[in-house]
Amino acid sequence: MTDRQTDAVEARVSVPPAPSPPESQAAPPGEAANSQLAVAGRPRFSRAPWSLRRRLMLGVIAMIAVLGLVVGVVSVLALRGLLMSQLDQQVALAQQRSERAIEAELSAPGNAAPGLGNAQSSGTIGLVVLDGVVVRAQYFDERAEVHTLTRSQLSALLGVEADGIPRTVELGGELGNYRVTQVELAPGLGLVVGLPQQQVDDAVRNLTLAIAAITAAALIVTALAGGMVVRAALRPLDRVAATAGRVAQLPLDRGEVELAERVALDDPRTELGRLGQAFNRMLDHVLAALAAREASERRVRQFVADASHELRTPLASIRGYAELTRRGADVLPDDTRHALARIESESVRMTGLVDELLLLARLDAGTELSRHPVDIGALLRDAVADAAAAAPDHEWSLDAPDQPVTVNADAARLQQAVGNLLANARLHTPAGTRVEVALSSHVPQMPDHGSSREVLITVTDDGPGIAPELQATLFERFVRGERSRTRANGGSTGLGLAIARAIAEAHGGSLTVESRLAEPSATDATEATDAAASGFTRFTLRLPAIT
Repeated sequence: MTDRQTDAVEARVSVPPAPSPPESQAAPPGEAANSQLAVAGRPRFSRAPWSLRRRLMLGVIAMIAVLGLVVGVVSVLALRGLLMSQLDQQVALAQQRSERAIEAELSAPGNAAPGLGNAQSSGTIGLVVLDGVVVRAQYFDERAEVHTLTRSQLSALLGVEADGIPRTVELGGELGNYRVTQVELAPGLGLVVGLPQQQVDDAVRNLTLAIAAITAAALIVTALAGGMVVRAALRPLDRVAATAGRVAQLPLDRGEVELAERVALDDPRTELGRLGQAFNRMLDHVLAALAAREASERRVRQFVADASHELRTPLASIRGYAELTRRGADVLPDDTRHALARIESESVRMTGLVDELLLLARLDAGTELSRHPVDIGALLRDAVADAAAAAPDHEWSLDAPDQPVTVNADAARLQQAVGNLLANARLHTPAGTRVEVALSSHVPQMPDHGSSREVLITVTDDGPGIAPELQATLFERFVRGERSRTRANGGSTGLGLAIARAIAEAHGGSLTVESRLAEPSATDATEATDAAASGFTRFTLRLPAIT
């Protein structure tokens, strides 16, 4: 091709370069500050912990995804390298054919421009460059017809270094990517040869899509089948958790416990099988410990009951003989009369203590109470009247509805429990203390028994209060609150509140306490005018109501 022919090469409009993206505008200072504040003040939401099943599934899926990615990348790179190597060999062969054709034309007589020859495969591109000027440019299509190239394509081809190394060149249009090499045949004479890269690109793209589809299908199959496999493998663990949940709901704190729950054992050679075996052994140890505790408590209860029965008769004899001696003698010294009176009073107190111990032993043993419908309002009116007569220096009040509030209870035991609460307020508060007794009935939010309603009996006083360290053990036996509440009259066995709670629990109810210590300036009830500075104590007795 001559210089004039080169100028006559078909020209195509080259695509103008894409405009550079506009500079991003900076956000106003106010918006930036608000954004920073929003990020800094973003609330942190606590994420629920993932289950073992979910972690296993996500781990397996992640490993398969990573494996598929690695295999895909390696396969694609290996295939592309192989195909590109083969293409480079074809480019080298095309280059050799063109070199032979050029040498043949240069050796022929005449001054015709060197050509590329006609024995080229379809899609081959060839340029002959003489002193930097393209003297011949050819493109062989599928029908072996020769076509010319555009200026932009010629410029792209001439940009390849003349070192004989194949390089990829984007020619655009219908040609696409080409693998091109340029060599210098002689000083000032260059040869550019290229073959289309479309088949290599198509093969790499098809392999990439195939690997992506296979990996996605493998992930879906793994998620479905793996979920079933993991669920089946962890089913023994679910059985252990269900058994542990049922055991946790059993009342293990007192009484004879029936701990029959066990885990169905799998193969003990597996991890889950060993876990179930160890869990069953733990339950056996717990059951043995509970049985030993119950046997010990039964022996203690039996001892207390037997001792109480045995002590009743000698105590009655001591009291009777002391009273008989004091009344039968005409002349007794004053100190003797005082000693006999003390013997009688202490025998009475000892008899009461024995009776209380015997009652606790019976309640602990689960002795059935004699239950029948009891009007709590009438019972409280009698109890408050008795307390007012016993402690007229206290202010007693009762807040009870006019309509009857009925519970199925042992009237004598319930009267004793309420009496113990009122006696506690009477004995451990100074004169002038206000004691308020209230009765109400409502539907609990989470009923702990079969009844849908419960009766609340509250005994509240504005005395000095109970120290927090004593409230935790207040209902234990032989616990006294002298360190927190003033003892106004006499002594206490320390069993009154324990008996009251035992009676409440025997009726299917509960007894709780809440208290606040008075500040030093408000220890005297007559000076406690500030509600924040005064102390208080409130006992709440809950019983299931009859509906």
